[in-house]
Formats: sequence, structure tokens, C-alpha cells
Amino acid sequence: MPLLGGIRPPIAVLCVLILALAGLTAKVLGPSGEPVVPKAVLSSQQHFAEDGAIALRASIDERVTDLNRTAAALNAGEPAEPEQVLSDLGRTYQKWTGTTVLDLKSGDVLAARGERIPLAWLDEEVLTGKHALAPRMVRLETGDVRLMTMVVLDWEDRPQQLLIASNSLSVPAINLGPFRTMAVVAQDGEVLATAGFEQSEALNSDKQREELSFLQKQMSSLSEQAAERTAEHPVSAKEPGSRGYPGVSGTLLGDDYNGRVATAGYASLASSDPEEKKSVAAGLGLTVVAMLPVVQQQGGVGPDRELFGLIAAGALVVLGLLAAAVLWVSVQRPLLRLFLESRRLARGDLTRPVSVPRWGEAARVGTALERLRGQLGGPGGTDGAPGGKVRLGLRVPLAVTAVLLLLWCVPVGLLLNRTDGSVSVPATMVNDQRDRTDLVADRVRRALNEAQADLVSTSRLIDADDPDATAARLKDALREHTRYQALYVVDDAGEVVARAGGDPHDWSDGKDLPLIRVSGKGEKKPVIQAGAPVPEHKGTTLVGEIRVEFLNSLLKRPGLGEVRVVNADAETLAANGGFLAFEDLPNNALPDLVRAGNVPVGAGPVENGLLLRDGGVTVAAAAPFSGGGVASDIGWTVVSWQDAEHFQITPYEREDRSVLAGLLGLAAIVVCLGWVYLVVARPLRALAAGAEKLADGDLKTVHYPRYQDEVGAIVRSLELIRQQLQARRQNQARRAAEPRLGAGGR
Repeated sequence: MPLLGGIRPPIAVLCVLILALAGLTAKVLGPSGEPVVPKAVLSSQQHFAEDGAIALRASIDERVTDLNRTAAALNAGEPAEPEQVLSDLGRTYQKWTGTTVLDLKSGDVLAARGERIPLAWLDEEVLTGKHALAPRMVRLETGDVRLMTMVVLDWEDRPQQLLIASNSLSVPAINLGPFRTMAVVAQDGEVLATAGFEQSEALNSDKQREELSFLQKQMSSLSEQAAERTAEHPVSAKEPGSRGYPGVSGTLLGDDYNGRVATAGYASLASSDPEEKKSVAAGLGLTVVAMLPVVQQQGGVGPDRELFGLIAAGALVVLGLLAAAVLWVSVQRPLLRLFLESRRLARGDLTRPVSVPRWGEAARVGTALERLRGQLGGPGGTDGAPGGKVRLGLRVPLAVTAVLLLLWCVPVGLLLNRTDGSVSVPATMVNDQRDRTDLVADRVRRALNEAQADLVSTSRLIDADDPDATAARLKDALREHTRYQALYVVDDAGEVVARAGGDPHDWSDGKDLPLIRVSGKGEKKPVIQAGAPVPEHKGTTLVGEIRVEFLNSLLKRPGLGEVRVVNADAETLAANGGFLAFEDLPNNALPDLVRAGNVPVGAGPVENGLLLRDGGVTVAAAAPFSGGGVASDIGWTVVSWQDAEHFQITPYEREDRSVLAGLLGLAAIVVCLGWVYLVVARPLRALAAGAEKLADGDLKTVHYPRYQDEVGAIVRSLELIRQQLQARRQNQARRAAEPRLGAGGR
């Protein structure tokens, strides 16, 4: 017999798979201690660090872009005095800690605003060469680090001037939540800025100061580790085929203190699309580290689970052995017996009757062989008609085997370790959902503020009295600002003076109307407009329509579930998935959460998070717009929610493992029993039909073996028996014809 042919290999493979699955079941469903920190909490810290890195990268890139755009607009216009340049810059963008204009030739400072900028770092290498005017990180005399961004102001008939703007590398102004700290780390592991640490003077006891000192040391240690890991290339740092955050990110586990473990997530600054769009911030080698002390989980398990895995594995072994025994008794042993009997008959040993199996295709083949033995002249053989045919055949033992294994697979996959609405979800997950939602809300609010600030900057460069020149200016601005789908200038009568991009929508000027507004009910998409008054043209407004797809892209964050931007009536304006314009939120509790978030408390609206237990467990959060800028009071809210079953916490992990064990058992059934059916059962049915035809006298049909196995060997023996019967019939016909020939000769 070939090594991989016949009935033995699938039965052997089934036994091996059952034993392997039993061992795996004993390991993953048995007594395994709770992790010190749930994987879901660690993953949440990683996502929080990624959000912080995205916010910091967007902030740095936006500042560099705004400065370059301002310089390009100034260079294209009439020369301006340095003091006027800095005054207009500060009035339009309140984002730099200090600005300076100096003469490039002499190095004299022509104007300065805000924080004093040191100039000792300026040299020929900074101003010339391949990396000329590239942003630089400079340390001040106070020890703080600033990012210096430079552009050249170049007008005809005037010496070139260098505009320098400095901004801090501080942690983005986001809500860190209670107990969380965040740091910006340099390539060498040095912590450049932190946020969230309490001041030691505000602490009430030596124990609290000791804990603060412990956390600060942990932040320094974890930051060094994070800097080493983010130095790796993003492609090699990830598993093959994995996607998600374009940079390097991960989690770290620190030491414990007073029952709490320091957990951290880290993320390097990376471009949102490294292949198409370069990022200035991504080239600075910065890393964001988010640290949160988490209460340790209990490491033990209850006594009711100590033998759980062993019992499940033992039940699988017992049922698997029964299934293998059924296949051995009903399929393998009769088939091997038929193989030996057919080979004996083919060799000419006709002395003994054929041992006929009791039922199935094997019984049909055995009966046919016994009839063929009689036709070959065997003693006591029968040449009569065959007995009754069994219709089911090998389908019965295969079905019995499948049922035996399904008795284990179905309960394990569908009944064991099932979760319900009473699953305990760590409070950290609810807090992180709330804080990350607030971070997304801050990100969207800042994007809208930037959009309106860009319109203010552009409005100062257009001349509403020259529609052609204004239209050309708007087309250039539309190419630079991908967040807009249309730009147009509207006069005091509401008429469009100049336009670029898509079709404009109505814009009415009024003192009570916000500069950022939304309309378009009944249309496919909401119309989001931002406006900026045109200087020296009363009632004339530059309007930009913000693409909904731009807002949707800001909401796509892993580990946050479904995220939507809604108005004061809880109607959807943007989402990270598909949505209908102005549709209601799907859960009845979410509108109440939105309304609760917009209730003024103290300084203003606050973000809220809650756990919904309605047929399942859902973590939801709502964060209204708050902070500065024109977008802070438009009444929008970011809402997010996700099923807790997506969290990597122990109850859901156990349920997933049980489902996986059941699916693996089902796969073993399909593979092994399908193998037996295709390789043994179907050829054996064809063999039974061929053997019965041969026993009925069909000596013309040649029998070819399909596989080189037991069934194929029986087919070869049938072919030899057919040839013997054919020769025997020819000899009988020849002997019967010889006397008649002799009589005719006399």
C-alpha cells in the first residue's frame, strides 16, 4: 500500500488532530491566571499615544504650512514693514510663542513679538545647502526646547528678510483624564515636555510625593525604551501584512507601586500618508508616550475552572476515540478483509468461501466476490442472484462519526463561556473612550478653526472689486487647501461675486449667525460653510465649503468604534463610516448623552462616558466642542460607541477561545470525513456497482483502479478475475465445439 493512500491515513490524521485539539483545549480553556493588566487596557494606551502623536504632528505641520503660506502671500503682494508683518501674523494665527524678522545680510533684528528667540544657532548650514531653512529644534537658556520654523521674505528692491517663528514641543492641549500623563520624547530618550503630573507642592502627604516621584521615574524609564523601539523602521516593526497607524507604536509595562502598575503606550510621529504626503513633524524623530497607572488584576482563578480544560479535553479524546473506532470497525476492517479476499481469488485460491461483511457497500462487494468464486468453479460457490442492496452504505458510519464529534464541537463553540450583559468592563476602558472622544472633538474643532483662519488670511489678499483677479486667487487657494470643495465671495446682497470649485450655496450675512454653519437638509450631504469678512468691503464675505470627507477622515481612529459628529439636535453631520445626512443616532441613549454633554457645568460643557447594558455591553461617550476659536460655540458634539465584545478582556477572550476550539473541531470533521468520503466511500460505491455487473455476466467492461489504495487493489483483482472468467468461458466454448467438428468430418 502507498504511504498516503487508502483508509488508514485519514483515520490516523483524525486521531492526531483530535489529540492536538485536546491538548490545545486543555491549555487555552483550562486554568490560566488573569493577566496583570488586560490587553484591552494596554491597547487603549497605545491608541491614546497614537492620538496624541497625530495631534502633535498635525499641529506642527499646520504651523509650518501656515507660515509658508503666509510668506508666499506676502511675497506675492506689496512690501510690508516687519512690524506690520508680525502684527498681522499674530492677529490671524495665535499659535507661536515668539516671532522675529531679521535682515539676512546684516543679521539685525528688524521686529520681534512674544518670546525672545535666540539666534546663536543660525549659521551658514541652516541657511544654505540641501536642508536649508528646514525646521530645527533649539534649546533655550531656560532649558526648554523650541521648534524654529523659517521662511524668507523676498520683495523687489528690498533686502531679503528672514521670518522666524518658534513654538513649543509641548504635549497637545488635550484632555488626559485622571491619573494619565503624557510626554514628548526626543530620539535619545530625553523627555522634552510632560503633562498630567501633579506639582509636588500641591500634594498633601509624603506618600503622595513618593508616588509622584515613582511615576516620574517610570516615565523617564519608559520613554527611553519607547525611543529605542521607535527608532526601528515602521515596516520591520510591524507584523507582515499588518496595517493601522503608519508609524511605530506599541505598549510597555512598567513597575508596580501600591497595587498599581505603570502601563504606557508609545507612538512615533508619522505622516498620515507617508507615500504621498511628507511631514515635517515626522522627520523630527519625536515620540509621544502616554502613561497610566492601572490597578493590578487578581492573578488566580476560581476552583470551578481548575479542571475545566482537562474535562473538555478528556471529553474530546473519548468522543474522538469512539469516532475512530466506528471508522475502524465499519470501514477500515471490512475494506482490508475484502482486499485480502479479492487478492486470494485473483491468485486462484477458490477453496474457501468469501468472508462477506454484514452490510453496506462492503457487503455488496463481498457477495459479488462469492458469486464470482462460484463462477470460477470454486467448491460450494453460488452463482445465484445477489441479495438485497443496502442503500445507505458508508454514509451511516460517516454520519455517526460526525455526530460523535459534533457532540463536542457544538456545546464548546456555542454554549461554553458565553457572555451576557453582566460582563465586567474595566473602568479604564470607559474613561479612555471618553477621553479619546474628547481628543477627536478637539481635533475636529481645531481643523474647523484652521479652516476659518485660512479664509481670514486669504480674504486679506483678494480684491472684491476685481472679480477676475479674485477668481484666480480663489483657484490658487483651492489647490492649496484640500479641505475645501468650493470657495466663493458673496456680497452684501447675497450674490456670488467670484467663485472656484463646486456650485455655491446660499450664504446670508447676519450678526447673530455664526461664521461656521451647516445646511443642506434633504440633500445627500450636509453643506458645511465657513466664512471670513473681506477687509474694506462691508458685507462682503469669503465663504469656503468644507468637504464632508475631510471631516470623516479626522474621525477614523482604531479602537474607538463608530464615531460621529452631530449638531445640537443629535443629527449626524459626519462619521467614520457610512451615514445619511442629518440622520438620527441609532441608540436611544446616545441623544440623551449628547444633551447631557451640552449642559453648562462650571466653565462649560464637559465630555461624558457611560456603559450601556441593553442586550449587550456598549461603551459610549460624547464630547461637545469646547475651547477657543470660532468653532467652540457652534453646538456640535462628537459621539462614539463600540461593543465591549471587541475588547481584549478575559470573559470575551474565553468566549473567543471556545468558539475557536469548536471551529477547529468542525474543520477536523470536514477535512477527515470529507477525505474518507472522496477517497474511499465514492470509489467503493463504484466498485460495488462494477463487481455486481461483473457477477451478473458483464465481461466486456474493463475495470481501471482510480487510486493506488485498498479500493484500487480490489479493482485490480476484479480485473484479473474478469480476465479469468473470460478465458474460462472461451475454453468452455472451444471444448463444446470440438465434438461437433469431429462428427462432421466422418
